[in-house]
Amino acid sequence: MPKARPAIVDHSLDLLQPLGPVRARAMFGGYGLYLDDLMFALIAFDALYFKADKLSEPEFEAAGGEPFVYDGKSKPIKMSYWTVPDEALEDPESLLPWAKRAVGAARRNRPVKKHKRGKQDNAS
Repeated sequence: MPKARPAIVDHSLDLLQPLGPVRARAMFGGYGLYLDDLMFALIAFDALYFKADKLSEPEFEAAGGEPFVYDGKSKPIKMSYWTVPDEALEDPESLLPWAKRAVGAARRNRPVKKHKRGKQDNAS
């Protein structure tokens, strides 16, 4: 019998419904939350973390957010995912602006796909 996913996953998906078709995918003992195949949130250790970047990280920090940190081989590794204020986790209207910041950060930092080189162009 498959292991039931933690309640925080379903709770987060319910809160994020106004954002659009968000889905959860199990990964490394936690869950990634995706919108349009773009990972914008992480659930780990019963906490929801949103993607942040240079533009949005100060807002998460000013709101009392904490970064996701895990133990690397030689030192702690800080990732670009941050918690949101506790009150936002109970109200979709409060959570939505944070989710939109996270989607924006994920879009701005989407890996650039490299195109395969085909035959050389004769334009040179």
